[in-house]
Amino acid sequence: MASGLCDHRPMAQTPIETLIRWEEHGAIWRLKELVGSEAVVQLCTCSGEPVDELRSEDPELLRYLSARARSDD
Repeated sequence: MASGLCDHRPMAQTPIETLIRWEEHGAIWRLKELVGSEAVVQLCTCSGEPVDELRSEDPELLRYLSARARSDD
């Protein structure tokens, strides 16, 4: 690869980084369900309309969500 070329692939984010980025852009998120070792988080517009879901078994995310179940609290 020639020097000076950029790699435009998105960087991998942790689930918590995804939620923080979502919130920083004015949108909200809320925990939909937490069953066993899996969390399902709704990713919503700034007005609260769900547009996507984040599913994860990441232990750090599970701890994070047990302390904060939604971004608009």
